[in-house]
Amino acid sequence: MQPISRRDVLILGGVGVAGVLVGGTGLIAGWTSAAGPSSLPNRAGPTGPAFVEANLVEPKILRSSGGTLHVRLTAAGGPTSIAGRDATALSYNGGIPGPTLLLRPGDLLHVTLQNQLKSVTNLHVHGLHVSPEGNNDNVFLAIEAGSSFDYEYRLPEDHPPGVYWYHPHHHGMVAEQVFGGLYGAIIVEDPTPIPVTRERVLVISDTTLDAAGRIPPPAPTDRMMGREGTIVLVNGQSTPHLTSAPSARERWRIVNACASRYLDLRLDGQSMKLLGIDSGRFGTPRDVEEVLLRPGNRADLLITMAAGQSVLRTLPVDRGNTGMMMGGATASTGADLLTLGVAGDHTDTALLPPVPKQAAPRDLRTEHVTGRRELTFAMGMGMGMGSGMMSFTVDGKPFDPTRVDTLVEAGAIEEWTLTNTSLMDHPIHLHVWPMQIVDPSLNGDDSPEWQDVVNVPANSSVRVRIPFEDFTGRTVYHCHILDHEDLGMMGIIDVR
Repeated sequence: MQPISRRDVLILGGVGVAGVLVGGTGLIAGWTSAAGPSSLPNRAGPTGPAFVEANLVEPKILRSSGGTLHVRLTAAGGPTSIAGRDATALSYNGGIPGPTLLLRPGDLLHVTLQNQLKSVTNLHVHGLHVSPEGNNDNVFLAIEAGSSFDYEYRLPEDHPPGVYWYHPHHHGMVAEQVFGGLYGAIIVEDPTPIPVTRERVLVISDTTLDAAGRIPPPAPTDRMMGREGTIVLVNGQSTPHLTSAPSARERWRIVNACASRYLDLRLDGQSMKLLGIDSGRFGTPRDVEEVLLRPGNRADLLITMAAGQSVLRTLPVDRGNTGMMMGGATASTGADLLTLGVAGDHTDTALLPPVPKQAAPRDLRTEHVTGRRELTFAMGMGMGMGSGMMSFTVDGKPFDPTRVDTLVEAGAIEEWTLTNTSLMDHPIHLHVWPMQIVDPSLNGDDSPEWQDVVNVPANSSVRVRIPFEDFTGRTVYHCHILDHEDLGMMGIIDVR
């Protein structure tokens, strides 16, 4: 199969899902895998020798109670298991991924981050609409090796439900620490539960292991293109297996935690409806055949199970090229992610309540814009920070932690034109405040489209509108190809 164009976006196909989307016991019953023994034979993996498919294991769930969740996260390096192999990597609380944090709007999240790494680190709650100051989502904090820090995040009462995640964000170390295994999911629950048979958390990442089970350092060209691993993982496993029953409705919360890899997800033989991307929620779930997730994006899917065996796979995606003789193309390769066996008695969903209608998303196209600006993301020849061969800039300047690049008035609604002058796609992430995509539309219709990671294709521009509401303070916007962020494609925004 040929790689899809880097200008292709979310593909919204009509897959003919019959009936209403209803479910079973919902959130209470199903946050751990109940997959039975795999009936599939041993087979060759996408990049290596034969292996035995293991049942899908989901991360531990830490749920808020009484409006509060207290969590201790220990970031450490050491022995762990990756893709069924003994490995040496980084992890939170010894697991890859770290625990899933389950919250409700209005909750207080208290995280004690214990740094047992050999280097400095910190914590970013990606996509959460919380304060960027003090001990909140403050990416300028540096937690030194051997020390700890207490974070505290208060979610607004009207915080959007959805799939979020957490990972380190100390400048210059982000790609290494995320690629090394430091990441985990955050779920903000719906005020009115969506009834389903079960829910699953799928954190997709990639890495590379040498013969000794260690993660080798990237070559300079890998950093310029954005490192992609030779192993693609789901919850730290290589091609795990899960089972379900015909007619069951499952909700899959998917996180693209890869440092650079684009995921074009397809699950042939099953009917999928997309509830939303990132914090954006659609008024009506959309029939889809494929879902394209850039690094940092998340998807919230409802799947109606049909009998048979299916494979969740990612298809090849063309990310462009560096324009250098030695760089070449930067296609994200395809891979099988997990196998799904659907068999047994049909699930009776006739007596279950339908999916509640979601609130219509806010549309900033009908609201007054207080300012417009253009941000230009570029790659060029020069002494890039750490690369020695290429520079990575926003508006012609590499990141400087002492410089404020963009000053915005609190309460403003601004329209930004994100312009990419390079030959590679760049997924642009703004902390704290989500973006409504104005042009071009992702879905081919006129409904509002909200994301916190917006892809800007090579030699193209995308217009977004942003409401700078609820919070003030300094934070950042950057390319979410994490090597590009570390090499300088990041700017500081101050809202006051």
